Amino acid sequence: MRKEMNMLEGPIWNKILLFVLPLAATTILQQLFNAADVAVVGQFVGKHAMAAVGSNAAIVGLIINLFNGIALGSNVVIARYIGQGQEDKIGKAVHTSVVFSVLGGTVMAVIGELVAGPLLVALDVPEEIYDLALLYLRIVFAGLPVVLLYNFESAIFRSRGDTKTPLIALVLSGIINVGLNLFFVIAVRMSVAGVALATVISNLLSASLLFVALVRRDDNLKISFRELKIDFRILSKIMKIGLPAGIQGSMFSIANIIIQSAVNSLGADIVAASSAAFNIEILSYYIVNAFGQATTTFTGQNYGAGNIKRCRRIFAISLSMASGITLFVSAIIIAFGEKLLSLFNGEPEVIRIAMIRIIAIVGFEILNVLVDAPSGALRGYGKSVSPAVLSLVGICGVRIVWVYTVFAKNPTFDVLMAAYPISWIVTSTLIFIAYFIIIKRLTSAEK
Repeated sequence: MRKEMNMLEGPIWNKILLFVLPLAATTILQQLFNAADVAVVGQFVGKHAMAAVGSNAAIVGLIINLFNGIALGSNVVIARYIGQGQEDKIGKAVHTSVVFSVLGGTVMAVIGELVAGPLLVALDVPEEIYDLALLYLRIVFAGLPVVLLYNFESAIFRSRGDTKTPLIALVLSGIINVGLNLFFVIAVRMSVAGVALATVISNLLSASLLFVALVRRDDNLKISFRELKIDFRILSKIMKIGLPAGIQGSMFSIANIIIQSAVNSLGADIVAASSAAFNIEILSYYIVNAFGQATTTFTGQNYGAGNIKRCRRIFAISLSMASGITLFVSAIIIAFGEKLLSLFNGEPEVIRIAMIRIIAIVGFEILNVLVDAPSGALRGYGKSVSPAVLSLVGICGVRIVWVYTVFAKNPTFDVLMAAYPISWIVTSTLIFIAYFIIIKRLTSAEK
């Protein structure tokens, strides 16, 4: 029998670190493999192809963030059942999650194929990159079922503290992804279609590896083909927590789509620079997000066990660790930003513009910690609606208002990028207020 992480007893900080490191490595590697798409076409095809791939990041992120949030609902529900010792319901939640991910991914793939063209038009994608962007987006949409399956499978493993298995699957599939990128683009000369196809194939491999691992397990996370069906009562619990979390994640993407549209209006060079910067800046966010997910999972188990005092300690420790590590990583990214950007495109003007974005976002990433940490804790308590609503106001609302007011009067890249730190300040303030109000109520109820 495998040794599982005991989140209910003993020291907290070291277990959070053991949880976070593989999870952060997984998401960072996932992004690096995605960045390989941009880097390969940027180096071997040209900046227009790189811009075409990068112009789709906000659209794909919107869908992935929505279902990642719902997958987090699976994580919380399963973790809570583990804390409560409800063994029979754990298996039902696992099978419900797997079936729902495939069905949901298939529906989103069909919808995506139908709206791909109008979406790019709405985003004001420059005419010179439109056809390439559309081709890339259609292929990526076709692979959504396996992308979402992998994310839900990862959530299942994380519910017991296992973040290493998803990492191993991702490393193996990522190596295949990079190899196929080079083969399709250099040998077969498929341009953006090649990197999109490589991404879909590698995602299929990672999802398949985790599925086989779940089938071969010998505990209540084991998948049985006969049990692959949806338990709608459990699905409703997953959706109650996961849907608001998904909406919260989508708020970032919706706002980013608005910002991407503004970026697109500034020309292909700025689109290419913004795309390169995004693939670097996002690395610091994945550190923040990993601590947020750790807070959610640890809180979910301990809240299920009725230990609110330990839940509060989890929040304090996670917040402190996330802040320190984020500041360290952000400093490294800014210090080596120009060298990292040159991997995508060596043009001095592209690098100069990209550094504007990196400084505006990575330089203030610590503010994002103050958004994700309390949001993660609230989701662990099953209170997902509050952070979702406040993110709608603070993230989406502030950025949209900024684009259509301040940026509209001063349409420069510098002004546009200022929307990020300002929205984080507003949102973190609102979510922290909500966190302390809800914690006070839960503590009073416990007494």
